[in-house]
Amino acid sequence: MKAAVLEKPKAFYDKFERKGKTQQETTHYCPGCGHGNLHKIITEALSEFGVDDRSIIVSPVGCSVFAYYYFDTGNIQAAHGRAPAVATGLKRSNPESIVISYQGDGDLAAIGGDEILQAANRGENMTVIFVNNAIYGMTGGQMAPTTLVGQKTTTSPYGRKIENEGYPIRMSEIIATLEAPVYVERTALVDFKTINHTKRAIRKAIKNQIDKKGFSFVEVLAPCPTGWKITPVDSQKWIQQHMMPYFPVQAFKDVSDQRESMEIEQRDYSDQEVLDVLGLSQLGEKKQVPASFIENFPTQFMKIAGFGGQGVLSAGVVMAACAMNENLEVTWIPSYGPEMRGGTANCSVILSNSRIGSPLTTNPNVLIVMNGPSLDAFEDDVQPNGLIIVNTSIVDRRVKRDDVDVLYIPLTEIASGLGLTAAANMVCLGAYLEYTKLIDYKSLFEIVPLAIKKKHLVDTNLKAIKEGVKYIRENYSR
Repeated sequence: MKAAVLEKPKAFYDKFERKGKTQQETTHYCPGCGHGNLHKIITEALSEFGVDDRSIIVSPVGCSVFAYYYFDTGNIQAAHGRAPAVATGLKRSNPESIVISYQGDGDLAAIGGDEILQAANRGENMTVIFVNNAIYGMTGGQMAPTTLVGQKTTTSPYGRKIENEGYPIRMSEIIATLEAPVYVERTALVDFKTINHTKRAIRKAIKNQIDKKGFSFVEVLAPCPTGWKITPVDSQKWIQQHMMPYFPVQAFKDVSDQRESMEIEQRDYSDQEVLDVLGLSQLGEKKQVPASFIENFPTQFMKIAGFGGQGVLSAGVVMAACAMNENLEVTWIPSYGPEMRGGTANCSVILSNSRIGSPLTTNPNVLIVMNGPSLDAFEDDVQPNGLIIVNTSIVDRRVKRDDVDVLYIPLTEIASGLGLTAAANMVCLGAYLEYTKLIDYKSLFEIVPLAIKKKHLVDTNLKAIKEGVKYIRENYSR
């Protein structure tokens, strides 16, 4: 006779090693908290359906975030309220995955209110589990969008008042009015009966996704004894006496049987098609470069910084386009203040012979500073043996470090001599390429005519590149 074995579902870790060495055996949730029951229900369903190895839990802030500790599945942590948007990207890029957005009421119904409505309205083939405990349970017991009228919280110490805070939001009812969702139900975690009801609802929501039926939403009224400041037993009674009359437990929409499976066409786009759509195909035919050039190219983590209007962002774009034209991998990402001119601006540019994981340069090995505040801000971040290029026309101090190479160049003065102060950025790029010899500076001549919108300024910018090359040859020949 085969013996029954009681064990954790495969989708649940045996030991919670992500919690650290001292807390690997138990969950962190408060006694009576609903998250523990929900975790068990979800993992049982994933394991029984045999989809745990292709499942992804998206968990934002609040107690939901700790799902990362317990679920032996894929896990993505999203910014506050943004789980449906992140889940959308995951599902569309990995359509065979099972994506579950696991959110609390302070997250989904407050800052994430628009995110969830848009995902539901699009009918994304995902499962959303909405934990409603009528309070911000993790961050101090503040009033949530679902806090009941008269309910006392740390931010409504006299109780929620309709005339001041309005009515509690019924998310299931709102989502059920949309055309696209296939299944919307509210359940509770009070007793054996309601827990079984929740199991059936969550299984149905996950099965709908497996069958490619579309968007399913399960709201769960869950106890929060600590946030409510009552015992676990009383918290179950509180759900029955106070929450369920306002948030009725029922199915608000279920068209699962009528809805056909959605097959979204997956298409592989060629590199050229992507470039055409993004408007990046102006460089023409793919350039042939020696394999040794690519193999031996040292990754350049560049930071170009200065005032808005000095061309620091466009310098980054031109440099990235030049490297891309040489068949290198590139990224460019800007950072700037709100001012149209005169504010701070910088960009991160990465040039590499391999795929780039993140476009952000935090520790550059090349720093170009067009003004003094930029040198003050980024000098200490430069890697040892890195390169700093200083615009001495504006920066009135020397670099303090002695473990980096420094080029002191009057960039603005040189550009002014050509009649175009804004061309200081091109002077700098010419100097950088001539000094490093990483790419022939003449490669810029192919890019600048395409990058400069005002065509009458193209010749001046090309002259500026040559002037930068000339300055290096005359002052920093190696």
